[in-house]
Amino acid sequence: MNDPFEIDEGSAAPDMRLDSGPVAGDRPAPDYLANLNPEQRAAVETLDGPLLVLAGAGTGKTRVLTTRLAHLLQSKSGAPEYLHPQQILAVTFTNRAAREMQERVASALGRPVEGWWLGTFHSLAARLLRRHAELIGLKPNFTILDSDDQVRLLKQILDAEQIDAKKWPAKQLMGIIQRWKDRGQTPDRVTETSEFANGRCKELYRIYQDRLAVLNAADFGDLLLHCLTLFQQNPEILRQYQNSFRYILVDEYQDTNVAQYLWLRALAMAHHNICCVGDDDQAIYSWRGAEVGNILRFDQDFPGAKVVRLEQNYRSTPHILAAASTLITHNEGRLGKELWTELDHGDKVQVKGVWDGEAEARLVGEDVEALQREGIGASRMAVLVRAGFQTREFEERLITLGIPYRVIGGPRFYERQEIRDALAYIRMVAQPDDSLAFERIVNVPKRGIGKATLQMLHQYSRDRSVSLPIAVRELLGTEDLKPKMRQTLGGLLDDFDRWRAMLAEKSHVDVLQIVLDESGYTEMWQQAREPDAPGRLENLKELVSAIGEFENLTVFLEHVSLVMENDQSDEREKITLMTLHAAKGLEFDYVFLPGWEEGVFPHQRAMDESGIKGLEEERRLAYVGITRARKRATVAYAANRRIYNQWQSALPSRFIDELPEDHIERTSDTGLSGGRGAVSPGAWGADDWMKMPSWSESGTASASQASERRFASTGWQGRMRSKIIDVPSDGEKSYNISSSGSAKYKVGDAVKHRKFGPGTVRAVEGNKLEIDFRDAGLKKVVDSFILPG
Repeated sequence: MNDPFEIDEGSAAPDMRLDSGPVAGDRPAPDYLANLNPEQRAAVETLDGPLLVLAGAGTGKTRVLTTRLAHLLQSKSGAPEYLHPQQILAVTFTNRAAREMQERVASALGRPVEGWWLGTFHSLAARLLRRHAELIGLKPNFTILDSDDQVRLLKQILDAEQIDAKKWPAKQLMGIIQRWKDRGQTPDRVTETSEFANGRCKELYRIYQDRLAVLNAADFGDLLLHCLTLFQQNPEILRQYQNSFRYILVDEYQDTNVAQYLWLRALAMAHHNICCVGDDDQAIYSWRGAEVGNILRFDQDFPGAKVVRLEQNYRSTPHILAAASTLITHNEGRLGKELWTELDHGDKVQVKGVWDGEAEARLVGEDVEALQREGIGASRMAVLVRAGFQTREFEERLITLGIPYRVIGGPRFYERQEIRDALAYIRMVAQPDDSLAFERIVNVPKRGIGKATLQMLHQYSRDRSVSLPIAVRELLGTEDLKPKMRQTLGGLLDDFDRWRAMLAEKSHVDVLQIVLDESGYTEMWQQAREPDAPGRLENLKELVSAIGEFENLTVFLEHVSLVMENDQSDEREKITLMTLHAAKGLEFDYVFLPGWEEGVFPHQRAMDESGIKGLEEERRLAYVGITRARKRATVAYAANRRIYNQWQSALPSRFIDELPEDHIERTSDTGLSGGRGAVSPGAWGADDWMKMPSWSESGTASASQASERRFASTGWQGRMRSKIIDVPSDGEKSYNISSSGSAKYKVGDAVKHRKFGPGTVRAVEGNKLEIDFRDAGLKKVVDSFILPG
């Protein structure tokens, strides 16, 4: 990484001496040091020189940070030297963490500590900028724009530049600009090309920055970017702060982006007394700009740096820690450490295989009920999923069992915007006079229906005491609506009539898919440039799967109404549902980790977009998930998933095979046992790998794809070795995979399936059978799931 500016270290030679002892002299150690273990104490007492504290999950990181701050103030504030609190720069990632740190330090010292530089990157950078705003073209009272203000300003710029905001959304432009700012790149330093607005993104970035200056405003990305510019153009100001901040402490260093890294490095160059605390094994936020390389090369940035590893865990049992530690060793990009604990052994990590997602939800529900019968409160339990759409089946199961729950980090499944929109379409098909549903989707996606037209429809509806859809039908025959609007609204009502008629000949699942596609709603999210658009599409797929579990639309809508009655204000203890990303920093006694299947976790999109880096971050996410558990962690995977009402075979996650056998306990549904991974050797084969996304129809994967999927990793290799017939040693490597017909069944055989009932084999392809089931119709299933008829 190249600095965007040269840092003049001047005559301030770095003092690389390490204070390895406690407080100078023969004074006894302060009371606040008494409860530290040897590694924690080394991290606290190493005051001078660069220090990297690798703090594993549950190893007392916060205690070390606060104690180190107290120790700095206590030991450096007497003769012959004096350290004022304002000479310490302490950086956190949340205001809550900053407040907690200040309170703990004051408690340790027995006196309030005020006036020091303690806060988030943004708050500290804003404080610094307001002192020197004129030097970067702003006034000290400059406004800090939030994301909504940013989007509105960018929309104005797109409009002024005559750029179609529908084709090139302002939110996408904001994301690109923010990414550049996170990398410390001003418009004149951007070298990356972007397809946005036919290559005009860099120009729009410059216009945006000029407009911000006119408005005396800055966005959050500017706060650090302007600091870097200030330091580059005014080296005397940089030296002032370098000399002022004698000691720098940084929390969650693995989550810093490039701009934050450059800002810290610039300020630390005079004294080199910088202490960074973090865990490279918990770096899971690359999607929002974090750069794990910052922590990995700390000793290169600060030669002679001392590294202290905090490995004694105070949270989890030995089995949990051993499972997590072994899993993470499969990552190459890490500094290395191994968690251990003095706690009792406790339960092994449970690895459970089930037939499908419904069985997975039942499994979790049964375990939760069993724990409650033992007197364990629901608030001590959590279900941690890789993607938000996975919460749906667990929400519904918990509702059925009467177990209160809460969803953290996002709305409940049926409260999500895209689900509410889709439900409104369903309600209009089921009930033609549903005014609220009609109002919600009449202009979603955009159909050019403005406020004036809606006001007219509402007025007509009220005056004649009719529903909005009826009001539209009656107005279609008048001149009150403009011809274009009559055509648009009339076409929409005709569509609903046609979709409603389809229910007589098609399943309600097929009708829902047709409605979402023909209405343009699915395409709207496919074309959306927002970062969360893929997740919204996943949620819509899950909705289609959900509706297939019910007899008809009416029954389904009644079910949704009951689900929505789960009162969030209920004061009873609740089990927590959340994503793995949102769970970082939290801990629970009992943690359920469902959906450990290839394509789900590790997530296919992460691997497709980032290759090995993406896979390693997914593994770090698995490590975070396991280490959230204090007493028991349960990993679950399903052999089948229903996507768009089609059953698909699922491969257990490669992460399961990376767990140590001595510290896990495997169980599975009947028919899934046998072989490593609790899956019979014939249950999944090479053909199933080729069915996974990104594999070609010919069954050939590039070397990078094969590496990303760890095709020949220890766990899978034993099951699949006979399928690999050619692995070139050099050149363009590929894996060629062959398969033979099913050894168990042939065309015409009568068979049975646990879910689909009796049927007849119609075709055989490898270990996949195409079966005409008496009740479920034509399905393709794996032969190991089939019983003779």
